Amino acid sequence: MENFRFFVPTDIRFGRDRLSELPEALAKFGKRVLVVYGGGSIKRSGLYERVMNQLSDFEVTELAGVEPNPRIDSVREGVKLARDNKIDVILAVGGGSVVDASKVIAASVPYDGDAWDLVKNPSLIDMALPLVDILTLSATGTEMNRNAVISNMETNEKLGTTGMNLIPQVSFLDPAETQTVSKWQTAAGSSDILSHLFEQYFARTANVDLQDFLAEALMKVVIKHGPIAFNEPDNYESRAELMWASSLALNGLENAGKPVGWTVHPIEHELSAFYDITHGVGLAILTPRWMEYALDEKTAPKFAQYGRNVWGLQGDDDMAVAKDAIRKTIAWYQSMDIPMTLPEVGIDESKLDVMAAAAVEHGGLTQGVYAPMQPADVEAVLRASMTAPVVD
Repeated sequence: MENFRFFVPTDIRFGRDRLSELPEALAKFGKRVLVVYGGGSIKRSGLYERVMNQLSDFEVTELAGVEPNPRIDSVREGVKLARDNKIDVILAVGGGSVVDASKVIAASVPYDGDAWDLVKNPSLIDMALPLVDILTLSATGTEMNRNAVISNMETNEKLGTTGMNLIPQVSFLDPAETQTVSKWQTAAGSSDILSHLFEQYFARTANVDLQDFLAEALMKVVIKHGPIAFNEPDNYESRAELMWASSLALNGLENAGKPVGWTVHPIEHELSAFYDITHGVGLAILTPRWMEYALDEKTAPKFAQYGRNVWGLQGDDDMAVAKDAIRKTIAWYQSMDIPMTLPEVGIDESKLDVMAAAAVEHGGLTQGVYAPMQPADVEAVLRASMTAPVVD
């Protein structure tokens, strides 16, 4: 295990009916609030009205319409609103996209330059406005970490950025607020959580049993409760399990002392940058193909460990167990009606080579990752994703 710094100052307010605490959570930062949200879902669910009732003593400015893959245009609009109205604190109400956009808005307000600079070069991130969020979707873990992902549709780029001052000050996590999420988003969110765990679990660092066993436990939670929430949307307990698993999967705990290089996320970011698809669905399509690519005699023991400890598979042949684990993973995605090919989400072969090259460039996939990839390797994974998965 290597040296690490673990710093997560977020005040988590988990559970039912915590909105009465919102004024107290915001007041310490000031009275001028920028409320950021996405489409009409929070209005249809009644959450918008309940939030606004709690903000009666605050000066409220609103930024609506943040996209599912949040765009730099929305960030720029939020920065202008925040500056024009001398905002003290940002309140993000929604899923990970809303929180991510709010993070970059928060960092861009005091920055003397364009917000896209902070996405392209995270080292430029310094001070940021305080951020409070009310989460409505279990997926990204952004409510408890320093990361954000923003899209620039003009340049076909979807990039991640990071900074210690992007970590939310307070996060309200009420599983009941996720009960109105569609089956599609429930499945995609569960896939996203699982992918976060895979990206950190499959790493070369030795002697990290604690991190690996924590990741395996969280995988088992998602594998169990994702389909329950999918089939029983009002199941509060399963929604609660997914919500807390999402936060713990990407708050820095799993990769503490364990340097990791992410692979599937950078590849999927190119799919979303060019085709604006649902992130978690893209991850589900790519993950089994990446697993097949990464599986060889050297990596088979780790994949077999995943199969035995997460899926309960038996057998002494690591390669056989590893392949069965990949099959189990595919079947889990299919149990929640997630598409398993790129054409099902509107992606053809015309840009596969371009996306493959961009993934390697933006993701640094040639070194520091579990299974290094060149553009031809990424393109092969994408081409394999054009047809139904078959594990040899």
